Amino acid sequence: MTATFAAYDGTKLAFHTQGSGRPLICLPGGMQASAYLGDLGGLTRHRQLITLDLRGTGDSAVPQDPATYRCDRLVDDVEALREHLGLETVELLGHSGGANLASLYAARHPERIARLLLITPGMFAVGLPPSGGERRASVLRRRDEPWFAEAYAAFEAIASGKAEPEHWEAIAPFHYGRWDEAARAHHAREAVQRNAEAMAVYGSEGAFQPDATRAALSALHAPVLLLAGEVDPGAPPAAVRTFADLFPAAAYVEQPGTAHFPWLDDPELFVAAVSDFLA
Repeated sequence: MTATFAAYDGTKLAFHTQGSGRPLICLPGGMQASAYLGDLGGLTRHRQLITLDLRGTGDSAVPQDPATYRCDRLVDDVEALREHLGLETVELLGHSGGANLASLYAARHPERIARLLLITPGMFAVGLPPSGGERRASVLRRRDEPWFAEAYAAFEAIASGKAEPEHWEAIAPFHYGRWDEAARAHHAREAVQRNAEAMAVYGSEGAFQPDATRAALSALHAPVLLLAGEVDPGAPPAAVRTFADLFPAAAYVEQPGTAHFPWLDDPELFVAAVSDFLA
């Protein structure tokens, strides 16, 4: 089911509801329509998923002011959704870049967080981007894959600052635990689901104040789950473990054999880990 509500500036935003049980608000990454999250591997058996289309993506309207795509300004959209749903506190999940938004929301509204879930998280909001060595260690674990040589050459071109558009496309297999037909179809949909203009603004200057955010999160006493994919170069396990150390009450889970979309690579294991935490 799709419904809409008005953001603080009047922009009409859409969210999608599926499943039953206590609501879990889910924030997508990459300024991409939330459709790519699907049902998070069948998590709808345990929770009612409320997936938000961030402004300018999916079924949400394009704002009059493109500057409102900046991550710190999107916090007010999440708060408007909470108020619209009439929830005193929220269980909040952020995937990839959406974890930056979830982290900023938790830092600004800690009293509203019942549980926080950061799945293969982006870490720019807390000033902990993965190192080149951590990313390289993840991709080298795939050296026996038939597509590895081409993908690794593209990875090295990007790492050396010589990236071309075709290089970003060539590294796509690294983001999936299995580069099969389902993964290829999932990746292909990114082109129509992502708002490139919004993505360029999302992490622009002023979006993040890492020192202040780390300080706020270190005082967050709600339970926190950080889940990493074993071979994910976007959020390598070593970097996610460092992120987890910021919180006073964090559980860290490393899902074996998976990459940036763990609910696609191994839905049963993903749902078990998340539902156990939520329970």
